[in-house]
Amino acid sequence: MVPNFPTALTWLRIVLIPVFVGVYYVPDDWLSPALHNWVGMGVFALAAITDWFDGYLARRWGQTSLFGAFLDPVADKLMVAAALILLVELGRAEAYLAIIIIGREIAISALREWMAQLGKSRNVAVAFVGKIKTVAQMTALIALLLWENVIPGVSTPLLGTFALWVAAILTLWSMFHYLRLAAPHFETAASTREPDTRATNTKPTVNAARPPVH
Repeated sequence: MVPNFPTALTWLRIVLIPVFVGVYYVPDDWLSPALHNWVGMGVFALAAITDWFDGYLARRWGQTSLFGAFLDPVADKLMVAAALILLVELGRAEAYLAIIIIGREIAISALREWMAQLGKSRNVAVAFVGKIKTVAQMTALIALLLWENVIPGVSTPLLGTFALWVAAILTLWSMFHYLRLAAPHFETAASTREPDTRATNTKPTVNAARPPVH
């Protein structure tokens, strides 16, 4: 059996989640604070690259599968959620921004699952605003995990914080966009009711002709 390399990359992304989180908890005697940031960000960036690479290879090599289509967004959301929770723990991100982004991911995932059951998954396919949100989100997470200034005159923490705010705003915008697309189906589902199985108040048919009286 030929191994599915794109799916293996997706599994690698999941395996790398505890690795990049664990780097920030390595004692300072082993890694300096700056190395914590560089190594942790590097592992996260590697995991993020596999997100693009596995989808590209799956399409290029014809190795798309239902399991791969299921696992890929799960890996993405686990990676983003882990990074956001870590950044809140490190004091580099506000908890309410993390809640907005993680909450939206859960809500939209549930919405897509429901729409797929209706056979309408194309109605909530990834929109352009969702792609912009992803770019802003990845920029924010990489910058905040790095935390070290690398571009002269540019504050990496400030850049990351600004990008995270942009990602949170686009997160809400894209969520309302998908909800608006699914709204007609909400109305259809709400108006659909089970057939009324209660006994109807029907009277038995009475023969108008009375039997002869003897």
